Amino acid sequence: MHPYRLYVHNFVSLGALGAHLPLGSFEPLPRPALAPDAPKVLIFSPHPDDECIVGALALRLMRESGHRVVNVAVTLGSNKARQAARLAELRNACDFLGFGLLQTAPSGLERVNPATRERDPQSWAGMVRVLADILAAERPQVIFFPHDRDWNSTHVGVHWLVADALQRLGSALECFTVETEFWGQCDDPNAMVESSEADLADLVAALSFHVGEVRRNPYHVVLPAWMMDNVRRGGELVGGQGGAAPRFTFATLYRVRRWRGGQFERFYSGGRMLGADQPAGTLFGCSAGS
Repeated sequence: MHPYRLYVHNFVSLGALGAHLPLGSFEPLPRPALAPDAPKVLIFSPHPDDECIVGALALRLMRESGHRVVNVAVTLGSNKARQAARLAELRNACDFLGFGLLQTAPSGLERVNPATRERDPQSWAGMVRVLADILAAERPQVIFFPHDRDWNSTHVGVHWLVADALQRLGSALECFTVETEFWGQCDDPNAMVESSEADLADLVAALSFHVGEVRRNPYHVVLPAWMMDNVRRGGELVGGQGGAAPRFTFATLYRVRRWRGGQFERFYSGGRMLGADQPAGTLFGCSAGS
């Protein structure tokens, strides 16, 4: 026997424990006082639960920099029998974290995927208008949406839906764009954002509100492991090949750009590592509360 047998066994035991913890039965977390004109963050979520999985930076922007975070439910999943329940679960998860919620349609948009974009341009154009109208009305400072190779067809579809909506608005809107990853890794992330233990615990608890999903697959309990692996990857993908690994335990990787003048642009060179002790707004040149 060697000590790593026990080390790995403890991981297994911890996962089993997490899978039996209560689901979605917690009181909403304390909310920061936000100014009436607080800058807005929109999360364009392909499915209910994505707001929790990729929302680490958004949560920090709300708590540390006074941003108002609103989740945009692009779809409610493809299982029509579950859509009403998934919307209720999503409302509860957003309420727990202190996020607002916008719906694109009563049952969400349908067929949000590259095939619809290619083969049914009329339907696609209608969905682009829905997102463009939301962007024009909300005037966000920051938007989150999947990167273009996030594997899942709906995730990739949401990428192009948001990109086409931005193109429709052109230079009428300027905002920071944060592209997320989950199903497919982003090849060129340029930001690694650390999460504190408390922030990550809140995201896992919020994810547990998606009861119908995590009961069949308790993926909420492996979110910490995913974030730990992000630190491994981000140390070199963001920090540079051969660079010193940051002393982060949990992190999320993003591709951060800016939409300005009708196009995406990189507004800083290289990669940035945002520690839990640095205000989240500094990633965009914003001070706390600005």
